[in-house]
Parts: sequence; C-alpha cells; structure tokens
Amino acid sequence: MKNMSNVDVFAISHELKELLIGARVDKAYQPTKDTVLIRFHVPSKGRVDVVFQAGRRVHTTQYPLPNPKIPPNFPMLLRKYIKGATVEDVRQYNFDRVMEIQVKKEHKFTLVVELFAKGNIILLNEEGTIILPLKRKMWSDRKISSKEEYKYPPKRGINPLEIQKEELKDMFQNSESDVIRTLARSGLGGIYAEEIILRSGIQKDLPAAELKDEDIDSIYNAIYELFEPLSSSKFNPQIISNGKEDVLPVDLKLYEKYKKETYTSYNEAADEFFSGKVREDIKTEYEGIWGSEVKKYEKRLRIQEETLQKFHRTIEKSQRKGELIYSNYGKIQNILDIIKKAREKYSWNEIASTLKKARKQGLEEADIIESLDKMGNLTLKIEDTTILIDAKKEIPENTEVYYEKAKKAKRKINGVLIAIEKTKKEIEKAKAKKEIEMERIALPKKRVKKELKWFEKLRWFLSSDGFLVIGGRDANSNEIVVKKYMENNDIYFHSDIHGASSVVIKSEGKEVPESTLNETASFAASFSSAWTKGFGSQDVYWVRPEQVSKTPQSGEFVAKGAFIIRGSRNYIRAATLLIAVGIVDYEGERIMVGPLDAVKKYTDNYVIIKPGYTKKEAIAREIRHRIDKDSILSLEDVVRVLPSGKCDIVDERDIRRK
Repeated sequence: MKNMSNVDVFAISHELKELLIGARVDKAYQPTKDTVLIRFHVPSKGRVDVVFQAGRRVHTTQYPLPNPKIPPNFPMLLRKYIKGATVEDVRQYNFDRVMEIQVKKEHKFTLVVELFAKGNIILLNEEGTIILPLKRKMWSDRKISSKEEYKYPPKRGINPLEIQKEELKDMFQNSESDVIRTLARSGLGGIYAEEIILRSGIQKDLPAAELKDEDIDSIYNAIYELFEPLSSSKFNPQIISNGKEDVLPVDLKLYEKYKKETYTSYNEAADEFFSGKVREDIKTEYEGIWGSEVKKYEKRLRIQEETLQKFHRTIEKSQRKGELIYSNYGKIQNILDIIKKAREKYSWNEIASTLKKARKQGLEEADIIESLDKMGNLTLKIEDTTILIDAKKEIPENTEVYYEKAKKAKRKINGVLIAIEKTKKEIEKAKAKKEIEMERIALPKKRVKKELKWFEKLRWFLSSDGFLVIGGRDANSNEIVVKKYMENNDIYFHSDIHGASSVVIKSEGKEVPESTLNETASFAASFSSAWTKGFGSQDVYWVRPEQVSKTPQSGEFVAKGAFIIRGSRNYIRAATLLIAVGIVDYEGERIMVGPLDAVKKYTDNYVIIKPGYTKKEAIAREIRHRIDKDSILSLEDVVRVLPSGKCDIVDERDIRRK
C-alpha cells in the first residue's frame, strides 16, 4: 500500500490548516503501535478526528478505530501537555513528508509528523526540544529522543511550486542517472516523475546530464502545468481503481483511462482509500491479541484436564495399594513384627542390612521388601506395585493413609470439573468476542454526524405526563434556554447550588401536575454540581418566568448563564440525584436521559445511574452495550447526555427495597 507523497502531504496540510485553526485539542488515542488518533473540537463543526500513522498517512477520519483498554504512554503524554490547547497553525515543512501542527495552551507546543521511511510522531516544546517521540531513533546526524533538540531531516529534493529553471538544470547536469530516476529521486516520487515525462514528451531513459535546454524547458513547463492546481488550491481529490489503486489530490494523464471517484476534500478521499486497507493491518494485530486471549484459556483448560486425570490416577493407585496391603496382611504383619522386635537391639540401618541379606537368601517374608530407610519408611513391591508404609505404625493406620488420599482426590475432582466447565465457557466467550471484534474491525461503521433536533442540543427529557423539559448544558445554553425558549406559562427550575443547569418545563398553556414538578426537580438536581460532589439529594426551587431576570440591581453583576430571581421561591426539598438512560421514540428514535419514572413511561430498555466512582466513558460504554442493540448510537452520543462527573449503575431492585 502506498505511503503519502510530498504532494499528498501538501494537500492534506492545506486542508487541515483551513479546518483546524482555532480548534481545541481533545483526547488522544493510540490504536496501534505506529498510529495515533487525536480528537479536535472545531467551532461550529464539533468533533473532528485526525489519524496520524507514522511513515504512512495523515488525514481526518470518519471510521472509528478500536482503542486499547489501557492507553499507552504516548497518547497519555499528549493528553497531559496539549489537551485543551488551541490549534494555531498546520504546515508542511520544506515541501517534504513532514507535517507540523502548532498548538498553544499556557505554552506553545508543536506536533511533528514524519512520513518518510518508517516515520515518527514527535511532541516538541516551544524551544524545539523533544518532550517525547513515538519512537526513539538514532542516526549519525540526528537523535530523536526526549530532551534532545529536534533537527529536521536533510533537504531531500525540489519544491515543484517554487523551482526555477536554473535549479532544475543544475539538478540534471549533476545527475549520473537517467531522466526518470533523477526526477523520482528529487522527492517527487515515481508516479509524479512518470507524469512529468508523459506531459513533457521526453524519452525517460535519456541520461539526465545530456538533456538539451529545450528538453529542460519542456520538463519545467510540465512541472508547472502539473502542480499549478496545488499553487491555486484547486484540488481534484480522487481515488483511482479498476486495475490500479491510488489516491490523488490532482488529475494525472497517466490515469485518464482508469475508473475514478472524486471527493469534496482530499482528507475525505484519503480516509476512504487508507481506512479499509489499514484496517487489515489492525485486524491482523488484534487477531493476535484476541487469539492470545483464547489460547490463555485453552492452556488453562489443558492444565485442568491434566489435573483431573492425575486425580483419577491417584484414586485408582491409592485404592489399589490399600487393597494390596490388606490382601497381604499376614505377610506384612510378620515383617512389621520382626522389625519391631529388632528395634529393641538394632538401629534402622542394621535392620535394613539384615532384611537385604534375608531377601537375597530367599526368606519368604523378605521377598516383597524393597528397602528400609533410617526413618522407618518401609518400601514394599507387591504385584509390580510399589507401596510405602511406616514401619512404626500398624497396618490399619498405613492402609488408611492410602484410602484417605483417594478420598481427598475424589473431593477435589468435583471442584476441577466445575473449573473445567467455567473455563470452557470462557473459551466460548473469548472466541465469540474475538469474532465480534474481528467483524467490527473488518466492517467499520462509518461515523455519520447526525442532525440534532433543537432540544437535543440542550439537556432534555419528556415527563411521564408528556411535558417537554429542557435545560442548559453550560453558561451559553443556559442563556438560550431562558431567553429563546422560555415562554410566559412555562416553569423555571434551578438547583439551590452554585453550578447548575437552568431548567424549563414547556407547559404549552396547560396545568403542570405535581408528578412532572417532582421529576423536573430530580432532573435539575442531577444536572448540577451536586452530581460531581457525589451528593444523593439536593434542594431545588421553581418560579414563574416573570421572576427570572438578567437586570441587576445597582452595583450588582450577573455572570453569563446566571439569572436574578425575584419574589418567593417554591422549594422541592431533597430532590433525588438519580436518572435513567434509554432509547425512546420521540419524533424518531433517540437517546433520552431523565428521571426514572419518565424514562420508564416510554421504554422498557433503560439503565439507571447515580453519582459514583466510574469514569464517564466506561459507564457510557456499558450503557450503550445494554440499551443499543441496533447500534444507532455512538459512544459520543451516550457520553454527551450524561451528567458531568463520575457515575455508577444502579440495580432497580435496590431502589425498590429502599
């Protein structure tokens, strides 16, 4: 698969500069060892994901990549330094395969993306010192490592947008190769070298040093004609197919007869071209990861099955030894009696020596004796079975040792069988998960930005009595809720704590019942700073629209998103911080977050949450898994509607018990 050329990097850099200037850096992820994805928030556009693959590509993407459960160090460092920073510039360095994204937080930082060779992604501070590279590398003239000064790679060729005829002439005259190779090695690459030769009409295998002035003129004119669309930013992004696969920002005569599909931006074209192909690489990598998960359980099963067989053998051997002891009771008892009597005068070693001689002499009782050690352990060999007994103990005691060993093994068998069944289920689960993950990676669902209804841009829910309730998400939307959407007969709610949403019941001229008032109180309490503080309840008040004002008294100041409340307030004490999340059919299927009774009215499929200790993204992932069987939601859709702060999922049965 192709890597991006200097020309590709020029087009991508130009488009990203127009798109990202003024954008805010959000989170960074690292789906694979050489790929980093950074999420930006672009004013008036929202989320924009840009994928950076060292040595290969940079472009915006609509195809979500799988992320590791435990983030590697590099994206975590990017989050530490540049999350929340504003993009100030995007540029290509020296018409090379090097892109820079300059951002500013308290200080300036530069993200350098190298797309030549195996590539790299490097974060620099404002002095140009490397904070951390994705890969540490060493050359004779460059050292890419933390705390080192970043040095750009040596100039690799010409800039076709700025080259002069004399520069072109010098390049050919100093070349020891033919025309086509000289052009290709100038940084233009093979495809663009072929295109220039085609347009100029020059024989490509001519020695470069032998070109005439008119030949150089033809090549110069071909370069100007080919790259003029870059200079004037008149790209024609396209993917070439049908026998040849390529993605280009400009038209090439080389591909006139090939099938092509055009796109509105080169970023979009690059995304369509690279994402499917790169996903095969990711699939291979993740197949190894999930395959290891399956192998881990298969190895565990193999050990458990071997343990089970070992216990069965222990039972069989122990019972056999016990039976052999009893079937040879008289002979063994005689031996024990002889040993016991001999111990009155002799040591264990002397007795062992005597028994050995007796065996050699063919003494009947001694023919089953193998050995006797100085601890009194007597080894017998009966019917090809070796039996160890304690000469200091009676036969029943020795026999009980073997029967007890068999009983102990029997007791353990039941536990092993349970463990084996559990492991088999884990294997099936791991295999199923592997198949799901592989299918998800192989068939990525393109992230298409949905058009939100007006109320979805705010906090909202539909009460169990059918009233639409809306609330602000921040200071700006608090202003919008009150100034744009609150009408004379509506009801205004606010949690009695600093940092709360302005919430309005849209009454449409109807009387609002107490049930809706209580639900709205719970909603207002949940979308306040009481949630992040971990409170279980919070006081909330409501007033009429005419009591809500932005006009301060003399000497007062009213911050953006805040309002002055005049007159008496109607309090609802200790409103519960507890909400449910579900998919409802309200002017089409959409996610709704609201009080439990309200959500239950419109769907049976919901999850209940309260202030807790689990990060929002982890909770959102679990909620999406439980309620979104038809995959109509993205993870971002769920995260967006949750309260600020950590959450925990609540079992409805626990609520009923209370």
